[in-house]
Amino acid sequence: MVNIGYHAAKIQGNFLRSIYKSSLSNLVSFPIAQERQVPIKVYALSCERDLPEQVASLRSFLRYVGIPKAFTIMSDGSYTEESIKLLRRVHPCVDVQLLTKFQRDDLPQSVYEYASQQAMGKKLAALMSIPIEEATLYTDSDILFFQGASDLAELATALEDVHTYYLPDCKSSLDKRLIYEDIEQQNPINAGFILFKKTLNWDVSVQRLASLKEPPNYFSEQTIVNLTIKLNKGNALAREKYIMNVDDQFMYSDKFVSKQIAMRHYVSDIRHKFWQSVFIN
Repeated sequence: MVNIGYHAAKIQGNFLRSIYKSSLSNLVSFPIAQERQVPIKVYALSCERDLPEQVASLRSFLRYVGIPKAFTIMSDGSYTEESIKLLRRVHPCVDVQLLTKFQRDDLPQSVYEYASQQAMGKKLAALMSIPIEEATLYTDSDILFFQGASDLAELATALEDVHTYYLPDCKSSLDKRLIYEDIEQQNPINAGFILFKKTLNWDVSVQRLASLKEPPNYFSEQTIVNLTIKLNKGNALAREKYIMNVDDQFMYSDKFVSKQIAMRHYVSDIRHKFWQSVFIN
């Protein structure tokens, strides 16, 4: 039986995205009603293909969280000069940097090799290169923020709390070759949204990457992040407020959007719902 709601939602999502994309040059000039300053630095990694998502995500952050000290977009190298100028027009706090210039020059060789082979390797190099001198957020471009995100500022400024906060995943998407004990794959972590409060020690998980006898795969990056945050005793964000869930994949509507949630990660299975929420958010 054909799931009319699911297919209608996908068609609608593609249509809304096309409208948003064609209007980007005007949209980025629309003022964002926000004066709240938040003591946090934000980093995102994205590409030319995801320019509409990156603009929508960035604007939702500014609207619902506030104006950060800086919002740095790391380009994988595909952004055109026109797109870079467009992103910077969204707000004065925005900067765009080429990942090859942003990434540290003292990362392990296995990370550079992974980055040269796959997009997720570039993401690992980006995450490991982010300077953590104060509260720092990494967010994927397919994340939207909502009214409940205002408490991110409180979480960031809790001086006595130096834990890393992570987004719990809804399923295990890990490279099993990097998992040595069963407990390491329990309560998996999604690598798309991380609030750093201190510098992490990546040594153990990166050593496992270097020990692989075959090339790393799409899930190797998330597995390394999963291992690293657990070894550094990170804390999970509240599942009911920081949403990583695809249970509504085959429904027409977005089951999880409300005024109470802080954000939702619209991974590929539910990417079409991202655009539903952009236009009603």
